[in-house]
Amino acid sequence: MINNISCRIKDSFEDKDKARERSLAISRDVVRNCRTAMYSIHNRDFDKADALISEAREMLEKTNTLLSGHPDIYYSGFLEHAQQEFVECTVIFNILSDEEKEIPGPEELNVSNVAYLNGLGDVGGELRRHILDLIRKDRPEEGEKYLNLMEEIHSCLMMFDYPDAMTHGLRHKTDVTRSIIEKTRGDLTNAMRQQKLEKAMKQLENRIN
Repeated sequence: MINNISCRIKDSFEDKDKARERSLAISRDVVRNCRTAMYSIHNRDFDKADALISEAREMLEKTNTLLSGHPDIYYSGFLEHAQQEFVECTVIFNILSDEEKEIPGPEELNVSNVAYLNGLGDVGGELRRHILDLIRKDRPEEGEKYLNLMEEIHSCLMMFDYPDAMTHGLRHKTDVTRSIIEKTRGDLTNAMRQQKLEKAMKQLENRIN
């Protein structure tokens, strides 16, 4: 009798372990896809980024199926990390590839609310990267709308002042986002002042000549 019980338990553990190992491998692939897609987004290769993001979405759907009967593994952490990367990448893609695109919510992306908010908490860093690229291209005035969007995201994150046991480190990401905003505002202000100064000097030079 005990032997039969232990065999059934062992079989269930084997199934759970196989689902975990398969899902863990897929989650790593999701993270790799999203990081490669982010690189493509910043290089304006939106077709490649779109394809990579679509693959990542399909892989996440596969993990949902694999772990449908294993909620303990689903909520163990590694899948949430992959979902965060997917959220961050998808949101940045929608912002930078087409100004008319709406920012998707957790329901559209089929991710948990916590993963969504933490993914959103990483968007500020990528927007700062884009703004710095604009500054280097001598187009700092275009960065203001992205700075405003960073502020909007921070205001959203500030609403979720709950214990870390619920939000999984969101408070820290909210603080980091605020720091990034202040640094970016300083960089953008200096760049726009420099641009105005150079323009004024050029006008003065033209008048003298």
